[in-house]
Amino acid sequence: MNARMMTLRGHAGARRAANSSALDAAARWGFVARGAIYLLVGVLALQIAFGDSGKQADRGGALAELSDKPMGSVLLWILGAGLAGMALWRLSEALFGAAGPEGHKAGKRLLSAGRCVFYGFVAYSVLAFAAGDRGSGSGSSDQQSQDVTTRALDLPAGQWIVGIAGAGIAVGGIWVGARAVMRKYHKHLKLGQMSRRTRQFVDVTGVGGGAARGLVFAAIGVFVVRAAVEYEPDKAKGFDDTLRTFAETPAGPWLLALVAVGLALFGVFSFAMARWRRV
Repeated sequence: MNARMMTLRGHAGARRAANSSALDAAARWGFVARGAIYLLVGVLALQIAFGDSGKQADRGGALAELSDKPMGSVLLWILGAGLAGMALWRLSEALFGAAGPEGHKAGKRLLSAGRCVFYGFVAYSVLAFAAGDRGSGSGSSDQQSQDVTTRALDLPAGQWIVGIAGAGIAVGGIWVGARAVMRKYHKHLKLGQMSRRTRQFVDVTGVGGGAARGLVFAAIGVFVVRAAVEYEPDKAKGFDDTLRTFAETPAGPWLLALVAVGLALFGVFSFAMARWRRV
Protein backbone atom coordinates (compact mmCIF):
# COMPACT_ATOMS: atom_id res chain seq x y z
CA MET A 1 0.00 0.00 0.00
CA ASN A 2 2.76 2.43 0.96
CA ALA A 3 4.59 1.74 -2.28
CA ARG A 4 1.41 2.33 -4.26
CA MET A 5 0.73 5.60 -2.44
CA MET A 6 4.26 6.77 -3.10
CA THR A 7 3.84 5.91 -6.77
CA LEU A 8 0.56 7.83 -6.99
CA ARG A 9 2.12 10.80 -5.25
CA GLY A 10 5.02 10.66 -7.66
CA HIS A 11 2.66 10.68 -10.63
CA ALA A 12 0.69 13.58 -9.11
CA GLY A 13 3.90 15.50 -8.53
CA ALA A 14 4.98 14.88 -12.11
CA ARG A 15 1.61 16.13 -13.40
CA ARG A 16 1.88 19.27 -11.26
CA ALA A 17 5.39 19.88 -12.56
CA ALA A 18 4.22 19.40 -16.14
CA ASN A 19 1.26 21.72 -15.61
CA SER A 20 3.52 24.29 -13.97
CA SER A 21 5.96 24.13 -16.90
CA ALA A 22 3.10 24.48 -19.39
CA LEU A 23 1.68 27.51 -17.59
CA ASP A 24 5.16 29.02 -17.31
CA ALA A 25 5.61 28.70 -21.08
CA ALA A 26 2.09 30.03 -21.72
CA ALA A 27 2.67 33.09 -19.54
CA ARG A 28 6.03 33.92 -21.12
CA TRP A 29 4.70 33.53 -24.64
CA GLY A 30 1.79 35.77 -23.62
CA PHE A 31 4.20 38.50 -22.59
CA VAL A 32 5.96 38.20 -25.95
CA ALA A 33 2.63 38.53 -27.79
CA ARG A 34 1.61 41.55 -25.71
CA GLY A 35 5.00 43.12 -26.33
CA ALA A 36 4.72 42.65 -30.09
CA ILE A 37 1.35 44.41 -30.21
CA TYR A 38 2.47 47.36 -28.09
CA LEU A 39 5.67 47.69 -30.08
CA LEU A 40 3.67 47.83 -33.32
CA VAL A 41 1.19 50.34 -31.87
CA GLY A 42 4.09 52.52 -30.75
CA VAL A 43 5.67 52.44 -34.21
CA LEU A 44 2.32 53.28 -35.86
CA ALA A 45 1.75 56.18 -33.45
CA LEU A 46 5.24 57.46 -34.20
CA GLN A 47 4.44 57.41 -37.92
CA ILE A 48 1.26 59.42 -37.23
CA ALA A 49 3.27 61.95 -35.23
CA PHE A 50 5.50 62.53 -38.26
CA GLY A 51 2.67 62.96 -40.73
CA ASP A 52 1.36 59.55 -41.80
CA SER A 53 -2.23 60.13 -40.68
CA GLY A 54 -3.52 57.14 -42.65
CA LYS A 55 -2.26 54.72 -40.01
CA GLN A 56 -4.41 53.39 -37.16
CA ALA A 57 -2.49 53.28 -33.89
CA ASP A 58 -4.36 50.63 -31.92
CA ARG A 59 -4.64 46.86 -31.76
CA GLY A 60 -6.66 46.73 -34.98
CA GLY A 61 -4.05 48.78 -36.81
CA ALA A 62 -1.28 46.55 -35.47
CA LEU A 63 -3.06 43.41 -36.67
CA ALA A 64 -3.72 44.89 -40.10
CA GLU A 65 -0.10 45.99 -40.37
CA LEU A 66 1.12 42.54 -39.38
CA SER A 67 -1.21 40.74 -41.79
CA ASP A 68 0.41 42.57 -44.72
CA LYS A 69 3.85 41.20 -43.89
CA PRO A 70 5.33 37.94 -45.24
CA MET A 71 4.05 35.05 -43.13
CA GLY A 72 1.62 37.54 -41.60
CA SER A 73 -1.14 34.97 -41.16
CA VAL A 74 1.18 32.62 -39.31
CA LEU A 75 2.38 35.44 -37.07
CA LEU A 76 -1.23 36.36 -36.24
CA TRP A 77 -1.97 32.77 -35.18
CA ILE A 78 1.17 32.78 -33.02
CA LEU A 79 0.17 36.07 -31.39
CA GLY A 80 -3.35 34.84 -30.73
CA ALA A 81 -2.06 31.63 -29.18
CA GLY A 82 0.30 33.61 -26.97
CA LEU A 83 -2.50 35.85 -25.73
CA ALA A 84 -4.65 32.77 -25.07
CA GLY A 85 -1.77 31.43 -23.01
CA MET A 86 -1.70 34.67 -21.05
CA ALA A 87 -5.43 34.31 -20.35
CA LEU A 88 -4.95 30.72 -19.13
CA TRP A 89 -2.11 31.77 -16.85
CA ARG A 90 -4.23 34.55 -15.35
CA LEU A 91 -7.05 32.04 -14.89
CA SER A 92 -4.72 29.76 -12.96
CA GLU A 93 -3.78 32.71 -10.74
CA ALA A 94 -7.45 33.46 -10.10
CA LEU A 95 -8.21 29.84 -9.21
CA PHE A 96 -5.07 28.81 -7.33
CA GLY A 97 -3.30 32.06 -6.44
CA ALA A 98 -0.33 33.86 -7.93
CA ALA A 99 3.36 33.52 -7.14
CA GLY A 100 4.60 35.40 -4.09
CA PRO A 101 3.51 35.69 -0.44
CA GLU A 102 0.41 37.75 -1.26
CA GLY A 103 -0.65 35.79 -4.32
CA HIS A 104 -3.52 34.00 -2.55
CA LYS A 105 -5.26 37.17 -1.33
CA ALA A 106 -8.81 37.65 -2.60
CA GLY A 107 -8.00 41.02 -4.17
CA LYS A 108 -5.06 39.61 -6.15
CA ARG A 109 -7.13 36.68 -7.37
CA LEU A 110 -10.00 38.95 -8.39
CA LEU A 111 -7.57 41.15 -10.33
CA SER A 112 -6.20 38.06 -12.07
CA ALA A 113 -9.76 37.04 -12.98
CA GLY A 114 -10.35 40.43 -14.59
CA ARG A 115 -7.10 40.15 -16.52
CA CYS A 116 -8.11 36.66 -17.65
CA VAL A 117 -11.35 38.01 -19.12
CA PHE A 118 -9.51 40.88 -20.83
CA TYR A 119 -6.79 38.73 -22.39
CA GLY A 120 -9.37 36.11 -23.33
CA PHE A 121 -11.30 38.73 -25.29
CA VAL A 122 -8.13 40.05 -26.96
CA ALA A 123 -6.98 36.53 -27.83
CA TYR A 124 -10.36 35.74 -29.37
CA SER A 125 -10.30 38.89 -31.50
CA VAL A 126 -6.78 38.18 -32.75
CA LEU A 127 -7.52 34.52 -33.51
CA ALA A 128 -10.78 35.46 -35.29
CA PHE A 129 -8.85 37.99 -37.37
CA ALA A 130 -6.25 35.33 -38.21
CA ALA A 131 -9.05 32.97 -39.26
CA GLY A 132 -10.30 35.49 -41.79
CA ASP A 133 -12.84 37.57 -39.87
CA ARG A 134 -11.36 40.93 -40.77
CA GLY A 135 -14.08 42.71 -38.82
CA SER A 136 -12.89 41.11 -35.60
CA GLY A 137 -10.00 42.77 -33.83
CA SER A 138 -9.25 45.12 -36.71
CA GLY A 139 -12.10 47.56 -36.24
CA SER A 140 -11.44 51.09 -35.17
CA SER A 141 -11.10 51.32 -31.40
CA ASP A 142 -12.63 54.81 -31.66
CA GLN A 143 -15.82 53.54 -33.29
CA GLN A 144 -16.04 50.63 -30.88
CA SER A 145 -15.70 52.98 -27.92
CA GLN A 146 -18.44 55.25 -29.25
CA ASP A 147 -20.75 52.31 -29.98
CA VAL A 148 -20.35 50.90 -26.48
CA THR A 149 -20.87 54.34 -24.96
CA THR A 150 -24.02 54.89 -27.02
CA ARG A 151 -25.54 51.61 -25.84
CA ALA A 152 -24.57 52.27 -22.23
CA LEU A 153 -26.05 55.78 -22.25
CA ASP A 154 -29.38 54.32 -23.39
CA LEU A 155 -29.59 52.19 -20.25
CA PRO A 156 -31.40 53.35 -17.10
CA ALA A 157 -28.96 55.56 -15.19
CA GLY A 158 -26.76 55.31 -18.26
CA GLN A 159 -24.93 58.56 -17.60
CA TRP A 160 -23.93 57.34 -14.14
CA ILE A 161 -22.81 53.96 -15.51
CA VAL A 162 -20.68 55.54 -18.23
CA GLY A 163 -19.32 58.18 -15.88
CA ILE A 164 -18.31 55.66 -13.24
CA ALA A 165 -16.77 53.40 -15.88
CA GLY A 166 -14.79 56.31 -17.31
CA ALA A 167 -13.61 57.36 -13.86
CA GLY A 168 -12.54 53.77 -13.21
CA ILE A 169 -10.53 53.68 -16.43
CA ALA A 170 -8.89 57.02 -15.60
CA VAL A 171 -8.00 55.94 -12.06
CA GLY A 172 -6.75 52.62 -13.41
CA GLY A 173 -4.49 54.46 -15.85
CA ILE A 174 -3.08 56.63 -13.08
CA TRP A 175 -2.56 53.52 -10.93
CA VAL A 176 -0.73 51.73 -13.77
CA GLY A 177 1.50 54.72 -14.45
CA ALA A 178 2.25 55.38 -10.77
CA ARG A 179 3.16 51.76 -10.08
CA ALA A 180 5.50 51.81 -13.08
CA VAL A 181 7.22 54.98 -11.88
CA MET A 182 7.60 53.47 -8.39
CA ARG A 183 9.02 50.31 -10.01
CA LYS A 184 6.52 48.03 -8.30
CA TYR A 185 7.25 45.45 -10.98
CA HIS A 186 10.56 44.71 -9.22
CA LYS A 187 8.81 42.32 -6.85
CA HIS A 188 7.86 40.11 -9.81
CA LEU A 189 11.34 39.98 -11.35
CA LYS A 190 14.25 37.61 -10.81
CA LEU A 191 16.49 40.51 -9.83
CA GLY A 192 19.19 38.23 -8.43
CA GLN A 193 19.74 36.72 -11.88
CA MET A 194 20.02 40.08 -13.64
CA SER A 195 23.18 42.09 -14.20
CA ARG A 196 23.32 45.76 -13.26
CA ARG A 197 23.03 46.85 -16.90
CA THR A 198 20.09 44.52 -17.44
CA ARG A 199 18.30 46.02 -14.44
CA GLN A 200 18.94 49.52 -15.76
CA PHE A 201 17.61 48.56 -19.19
CA VAL A 202 14.49 46.96 -17.70
CA ASP A 203 13.90 50.05 -15.54
CA VAL A 204 14.14 52.41 -18.52
CA THR A 205 11.60 50.36 -20.46
CA GLY A 206 9.41 49.60 -17.45
CA VAL A 207 9.18 53.14 -16.11
CA GLY A 208 8.95 54.89 -19.48
CA GLY A 209 6.64 52.31 -21.01
CA GLY A 210 4.38 51.96 -17.97
CA ALA A 211 4.06 55.74 -17.57
CA ALA A 212 3.09 56.17 -21.24
CA ARG A 213 0.58 53.30 -21.09
CA GLY A 214 -0.95 54.70 -17.93
CA LEU A 215 -1.21 58.17 -19.45
CA VAL A 216 -3.09 56.86 -22.49
CA PHE A 217 -5.60 54.91 -20.41
CA ALA A 218 -6.09 57.84 -18.04
CA ALA A 219 -6.85 60.09 -21.03
CA ILE A 220 -9.29 57.51 -22.45
CA GLY A 221 -11.10 57.50 -19.12
CA VAL A 222 -11.34 61.29 -19.07
CA PHE A 223 -12.93 61.29 -22.53
CA VAL A 224 -15.46 58.66 -21.43
CA VAL A 225 -16.39 60.79 -18.40
CA ARG A 226 -16.77 63.78 -20.67
CA ALA A 227 -19.10 61.79 -22.94
CA ALA A 228 -21.23 60.91 -19.92
CA VAL A 229 -21.38 64.44 -18.53
CA GLU A 230 -22.26 66.00 -21.90
CA TYR A 231 -24.42 63.01 -22.93
CA GLU A 232 -22.56 62.85 -26.24
CA PRO A 233 -21.16 59.38 -27.04
CA ASP A 234 -19.04 60.88 -29.83
CA LYS A 235 -16.90 62.47 -27.12
CA ALA A 236 -15.65 59.01 -26.11
CA LYS A 237 -12.36 58.13 -27.74
CA GLY A 238 -10.59 54.85 -28.35
CA PHE A 239 -6.85 54.22 -28.29
CA ASP A 240 -6.15 55.67 -31.73
CA ASP A 241 -8.13 58.89 -31.36
CA THR A 242 -6.77 59.46 -27.86
CA LEU A 243 -3.23 59.25 -29.18
CA ARG A 244 -4.05 61.73 -31.94
CA THR A 245 -5.36 64.13 -29.29
CA PHE A 246 -1.86 64.43 -27.85
CA ALA A 247 -0.75 65.96 -31.14
CA GLU A 248 -3.41 68.67 -30.71
CA THR A 249 -1.87 69.96 -27.48
CA PRO A 250 0.48 72.98 -27.39
CA ALA A 251 3.38 70.50 -27.50
CA GLY A 252 2.14 69.41 -30.91
CA PRO A 253 3.26 66.15 -32.50
CA TRP A 254 6.27 65.95 -30.19
CA LEU A 255 4.07 64.89 -27.27
CA LEU A 256 2.52 62.19 -29.43
CA ALA A 257 5.99 61.09 -30.51
CA LEU A 258 7.07 60.89 -26.86
CA VAL A 259 4.04 58.80 -25.92
CA ALA A 260 4.58 56.61 -28.99
CA VAL A 261 8.16 55.90 -27.93
CA GLY A 262 6.83 55.10 -24.45
CA LEU A 263 4.37 52.54 -25.85
CA ALA A 264 7.14 50.95 -27.90
CA LEU A 265 9.25 50.82 -24.72
CA PHE A 266 6.40 49.02 -22.98
CA GLY A 267 6.51 46.45 -25.75
CA VAL A 268 10.21 45.93 -25.11
CA PHE A 269 9.52 45.78 -21.37
CA SER A 270 7.01 42.98 -22.01
CA PHE A 271 9.76 41.06 -23.80
CA ALA A 272 11.94 41.53 -20.71
CA MET A 273 9.10 40.28 -18.51
CA ALA A 274 8.89 37.17 -20.66
CA ARG A 275 12.51 36.47 -19.75
CA TRP A 276 12.84 37.66 -16.18
CA ARG A 277 9.39 37.53 -14.53
CA ARG A 278 8.60 34.99 -11.84
CA VAL A 279 5.45 33.10 -12.85
